[in-house]
Amino acid sequence: MKGSAAVRITAADTDWRDYSGRELPPVLAAALVCFVDQGYHGTTIREVAGRAGLSVPGIYHHYPSKHALLEGIAQQAMADLFRRSVAALEDAGTEVEERFRLLIECLVLFHAHRSEHAFIAASEIRSLRDEARAAHIAARDRQQGLLTDVVNDGVAAGVFTTPFPAESARAVITMCTGVAQWYRAAGELTPEELAARYVVIARAAMGS
Repeated sequence: MKGSAAVRITAADTDWRDYSGRELPPVLAAALVCFVDQGYHGTTIREVAGRAGLSVPGIYHHYPSKHALLEGIAQQAMADLFRRSVAALEDAGTEVEERFRLLIECLVLFHAHRSEHAFIAASEIRSLRDEARAAHIAARDRQQGLLTDVVNDGVAAGVFTTPFPAESARAVITMCTGVAQWYRAAGELTPEELAARYVVIARAAMGS
């Protein structure tokens, strides 16, 4: 499948705080706008083609179905987040507090800067089918595992005192990903200011 080939993930030379580049290829960007405005099931291929400035056959040349568009959007979201998260952890080094701080910052920045993309990738998981759904869940679990590992390391080192490390990690990542549901750039806080506050809240959840 041309449009939904696996996204190559690498953290090399990644500025994980930089969101100035293009978010999605043009066809997927057009589909994302339509899905945000009308929902996945309420969008037609013809509407995506019109927004992308292509013919319907032009869309099908790259993506053989509407489902392939959604799959591509979901893949891109998880790949971008994972790549940035790995880069943040590499920047942090081995100190567990810094690993935790930068990973929380990375999660919040992504879900603020890429709020619509992250929201569709998460909320339309119900529309992914078969292998695409399984792959998305696996990518989500791998992303969750990054934070769970940091929390477990913190508990083992006596840095974190939560008696429920798995549940605490899950609660914190849910809090961070939830930013995509409500964050708007015109709001009171910048993504960076919000990330700084969430670091404090997340750290409190781990105990002292």
